[in-house]
Amino acid sequence: MSKSDKTTYKDAGVDIDAGNRFVQMIKPLVKAASRPEVMAEIGGFGGLFSLHSDKYSNPVLVSSTDGVGTKLKIAFLMDRHDTVGIDLVAMCVNDIVVQGAEPLFFLDYFATGALSPEKAVEVVKGISEGCIQAGCALIGGETAEMPGMYADGEYDLAGFTVGVVDRDSIVDGSMITVGDRIIGIGSSGLHSNGYSLARKVFFEKMNLSVDTTIAGMDRPIGEVLLTPTRIYVKSVLNLLRDFQIKGMAHITGGGIPENVPRILPRHCRAVIEKSSWPKPPVFEILREEGNIDEREMFRTFNYGIGLVLIVPEMETEDVLMRLSALGETPFAIGEITKRPSEEEDQVILE
Repeated sequence: MSKSDKTTYKDAGVDIDAGNRFVQMIKPLVKAASRPEVMAEIGGFGGLFSLHSDKYSNPVLVSSTDGVGTKLKIAFLMDRHDTVGIDLVAMCVNDIVVQGAEPLFFLDYFATGALSPEKAVEVVKGISEGCIQAGCALIGGETAEMPGMYADGEYDLAGFTVGVVDRDSIVDGSMITVGDRIIGIGSSGLHSNGYSLARKVFFEKMNLSVDTTIAGMDRPIGEVLLTPTRIYVKSVLNLLRDFQIKGMAHITGGGIPENVPRILPRHCRAVIEKSSWPKPPVFEILREEGNIDEREMFRTFNYGIGLVLIVPEMETEDVLMRLSALGETPFAIGEITKRPSEEEDQVILE
């Protein structure tokens, strides 16, 4: 190589011009997912957001970070990228709303080997839509182009959200008591957990393609698996205005058996009636074709329940009616009983 043959960053696999073009392409999407508190457009070193503390007597910030996991593999197989951003937002905002917090803003991290601005824009479309569904602002993010780190055409996603709740309004489960009722809100499918097992069953054991439609399903399996995680934020915030919600659990990895105990006082036990809600076909096909034990199904997947609420017995019917009116699919799935001892499980599936 002669001294006149200059080596550039692009020669190493990083295209700065493509990155700049991508930023310009997503500006309308970011603007669509905004709030009045946002103080600057994207492009600065940090996102600026004004916390109007006069709205709160004692504001507490609540944060969460998460990713989409191997659900991304389904997006790669289908070459469809406009929904995984919804999953990214959902996994974060659902985690903070169960503590009573209103999500304020969201940031994303998109990493890939070689940036395709068009594909990345599709991802941000989903992130923007997720923020709109959650009522929070998309105020920034990071796009990392790292040659050699990812397979061709693949990428990874992570997200981060911050919300706010008055200290006196934090929902932490401490008021849960014997006799309270348990309400489950239906999921839209697998959400974003258990995909390593689901892919093993559908694509290895059953040897399906993403275009295969299985008996009992009305869409190809790829579309079923790519169904976005449901965002419960607006429905939960609506409930909190009018009802006493004593505790909430986002049903993610670990399922009902491992997420519900996170909000229960030591002396309480959640008794869940397994037959109290219909299991979506995708779960039943997974269980049967994969020969998966029922307890494994409950620990790996949400099994049809994406969010759990603990409410006073006298408010149960009203909460169920309100959730239905809000477009959710709620079920009365159990009650809180006395835990015999601290050595006993805090969730009983019967």
